[in-house]
Amino acid sequence: MQFSWCTVHVNNLEESLYFYQEVAGLPLERRFSAGPNQEIAFLGSGETKLELIWHKDGEAVEVGKDISIGFLAEPLDDFIKVLEEKNIPIAAGPIQPNPTIRFIYVKDPNGLTVQFSEHIRP
Repeated sequence: MQFSWCTVHVNNLEESLYFYQEVAGLPLERRFSAGPNQEIAFLGSGETKLELIWHKDGEAVEVGKDISIGFLAEPLDDFIKVLEEKNIPIAAGPIQPNPTIRFIYVKDPNGLTVQFSEHIRP
């Protein structure tokens, strides 16, 4: 079995594409219309993709508070500077629960919690 993608329903596709391309560094794999009122974009360069779905005439998306997605951002201190340059506030952290990992949380344009982590090697 292979994990293929994670789907996030978004309020604004352009804002979400900017966040995941320019902040998380995911390349746009493909973007297409799925009928008159829906647009879909797949991002990522590995086997697992992030799927963004935008319903043009839909109600506002409510993102679950207990769901997050994570990315490696090494070194974390350099990535924090990138967030500052892009005026993206850190929601929590840096947090270092043990000697081998350190991470921060930010919110994407839809309020989804996104974790950026650094693995610390002894």
